[in-house]
Amino acid sequence: MTSQQPSEPDRAGYTPFAHLTVPNAPLYRQVMITFLAAKERFAVHLRPEDVHAALPSEHRPADLDTVVKALDSLVEWGNLRADPDTSRVTAVEDFYRKRFIYQLTQAGEATEQALSVYDEALGRRGALQAVALYDIVTQLRALLVIAAEEEPDAAKAHLALSALTSRFEALAENARAFMGSLQRTIDLHGVEVEVFLAYKDRLIQYLERFIQDLITLGGRIALLIGELEEQGRAGLLLRLAAAREAADAAPEEAESAEAQGYARWAGRWAGLSAWFVSADGRESQARLLRGRALGAIPQLLAVVRQLNERRAGRSDRSADFRTLARWFAEAPDDGARHRLWRAAFGLYPARHLTVDADTLAERAARPVAASTPWAEAEPLRISPQLRRTGSYERRGRARKVEDRSEQRRRLAEIAARQAEEIAAARARLTTHGSTRLSALGELDPLAFGLFLRLLGDALATWRPGMTTTVATSNDGSMEIRLTALEDGTTAEIRTPGGVFRGPDHTVEITDLTRTGQIRTDGALTQEVS
Repeated sequence: MTSQQPSEPDRAGYTPFAHLTVPNAPLYRQVMITFLAAKERFAVHLRPEDVHAALPSEHRPADLDTVVKALDSLVEWGNLRADPDTSRVTAVEDFYRKRFIYQLTQAGEATEQALSVYDEALGRRGALQAVALYDIVTQLRALLVIAAEEEPDAAKAHLALSALTSRFEALAENARAFMGSLQRTIDLHGVEVEVFLAYKDRLIQYLERFIQDLITLGGRIALLIGELEEQGRAGLLLRLAAAREAADAAPEEAESAEAQGYARWAGRWAGLSAWFVSADGRESQARLLRGRALGAIPQLLAVVRQLNERRAGRSDRSADFRTLARWFAEAPDDGARHRLWRAAFGLYPARHLTVDADTLAERAARPVAASTPWAEAEPLRISPQLRRTGSYERRGRARKVEDRSEQRRRLAEIAARQAEEIAAARARLTTHGSTRLSALGELDPLAFGLFLRLLGDALATWRPGMTTTVATSNDGSMEIRLTALEDGTTAEIRTPGGVFRGPDHTVEITDLTRTGQIRTDGALTQEVS
């Protein structure tokens, strides 16, 4: 053995991962874990007897030679490096005796880091972090305060943006992991049925609580992002953060560091905006997450219903197939089995590809039994063009490119008209103060649909014991404040499609697109622009 190990670029393939697929893989994994633990204690080199003593009892071989062979194999794969152990040489013959000390190589350490990330990803379930939503609101408000200063502080802007992106990335990553694990739970992949039934009630409550927080805070976050993007205030803060980072760049990267830093920060801000703000026909990730979480609740209930039906002995597809198999086994002859097959699956003998008047006349003159094999039946005449090209269609000159400018103009007009109608509906619903639901009067279909969505968002946040709730629409354009009344009156809202009735409430609806927001200590105060 030699102490000279090939350099990392010279190693072909991924040989440091070879110890995972060999018969003695558990011992190799424990040896590498031992070296990682030693490194945390700032111990660089280990002797074979040190490794043998540090191994767990269930993985520790009876003799030291097994550990030495494992260490030599790891050296061969590039996970470890071996150096002659000259510290204990007391005679010339000891110098020529095989004695080595071992330490981790860069490739070996990188391999263990990759395996730890792999293990963590497999065991990760994720979470829907409602607290992160509150933190994002707090950081966005802090950025608004910083941007309002005559000379924004670069250090404060950089720290606030760092905290904001950190919380947002954690929220997005945990949401992706949680929804993936939730789908596996719904599909019962690797989940015990008893565990699922005991877990589903808490899971549904967890989803409902997060959906309420997302409805309450998602629109507020979208509105804060819009305020920061007004007059380029967000871009100014991003440039301040990039300039502060560029001050510590290496000399060879100093010229391009600020531009690269700004590009990174702009990408992070674009990701945050796309997560909470819908634009150009694209739904925000928050809205998609809300829809996916809402859809998961009935899916969970459907799984519970199926499990209860199975427990109650009701028929399902697997039971039907078992019953059908028993009927096949009990059939008296092959003829009965064929009839059962056709009745169960509707599969019949093949017919000719095309049947026309001539074919029917010839079939009447010379009948062909359905059991006749294709090789013995009369051949089917196929057009040479079909055999050569695979199609009856004649090839010709390509069609001209159509001018669709008129269609695009009409679509633009339709989009503009819809935007005007939605703005008019928002203006119709705006109450300019508190009023009763019964005082809203008659609503056109568009305004009524917008009102129902707002009312649904408000009621989704309503919890037992509450008398007042505030909710923001998902796009951040409307805010509704709903307060219960104790007089027992009934509100009626007339529409062209009928009359909407329900308990009367005090309602205050605000069009946030026409209202500025000033935030100081976390409270919302309105300032009409």
